[in-house]
Amino acid sequence: MAESVDRDANRALRARFDEVYGEYRQLRSGLDDLQVKLAELRVTERSEDGQVTATVGARGEVIAIELDQAVYRDRDGAALGRKITRTVQRATAKAATATQDLVAGYLPPASGSMDFLRTGDFGALLRRADAAVERGLDQHG
Repeated sequence: MAESVDRDANRALRARFDEVYGEYRQLRSGLDDLQVKLAELRVTERSEDGQVTATVGARGEVIAIELDQAVYRDRDGAALGRKITRTVQRATAKAATATQDLVAGYLPPASGSMDFLRTGDFGALLRRADAAVERGLDQHG
């Protein structure tokens, strides 16, 4: 009887392993494609008056800032700095959303990595591991 239970448990474990390994292989095969898409991602935003154009990459890094000739007429450096900052911030926010959308096609929606991308909370990266450790302690403690 115990031998039958062991075989059933082994079959269930093997089936679960096969499922997890299949998910891993699918994820791994798509990472190269994802990496290329993220490297190519560019988001461009213009200021409300069209005088400032900012282009950022997937991580919000500034790729280019373009200034229309009209910005030199005002000669208010502080106002120009604020305009550039707001434009870059809007472009960065859109890049973050675009990055999340791209990554969402490759990761499970409830994964710690997706939570981290949405919230910036580093704790999200370890939540599943923390829960597993807690379960282990509860079972053995």
